[in-house]
Amino acid sequence: MSLVTLLPFIVLIGAMFLMTRSAKRKQQQASQMRDQMQPGSGIRTIGGMYATVKEVSDETVLVEAAPGVHLIFAKNAIGAVLEDDEYNRIVHGTTEDLDVDGSLVPDDASSLTESDEHADAPADPDEARVDFDKKDDAPAEAGEATAAADKADADETADKAVADKAEPKKTDGESDAK
Repeated sequence: MSLVTLLPFIVLIGAMFLMTRSAKRKQQQASQMRDQMQPGSGIRTIGGMYATVKEVSDETVLVEAAPGVHLIFAKNAIGAVLEDDEYNRIVHGTTEDLDVDGSLVPDDASSLTESDEHADAPADPDEARVDFDKKDDAPAEAGEATAAADKADADETADKAVADKAEPKKTDGESDAK
């Protein structure tokens, strides 16, 4: 066999060796990171939950997610052991290092609109009210004529409903056309 025919196999075996070597290195680093855990250090689980380590055993870790809330995780469920300042910044919201030029973006827009809140309001409080009461602006005679017309329409609708109930309704299968 020539070297040209063996070259693809050699490259493939070399690539597989390099990939397994890098995966083993990542596993060793993760194992070392988990072994460095000690009570009091902040962690992030692979599910994204932040907690403080309370106790470490061979296979499990007891963590406190909130005051009085203790959870037991497998060691391999710990995604990262965080530095103290990073853990405090994420969990407790300390932002000393994030303050740029003394200005911070507010959590909500209320501080941006407080000064403009009363600028559009009218001076007279009665002007701001909207009256939703029904007012009969038409004269009484027009109201009586409208009421009589409404009654006639209602009577006609009732007569049609009675007539519809008396006639049997035809379905698609019972048509008169032959």
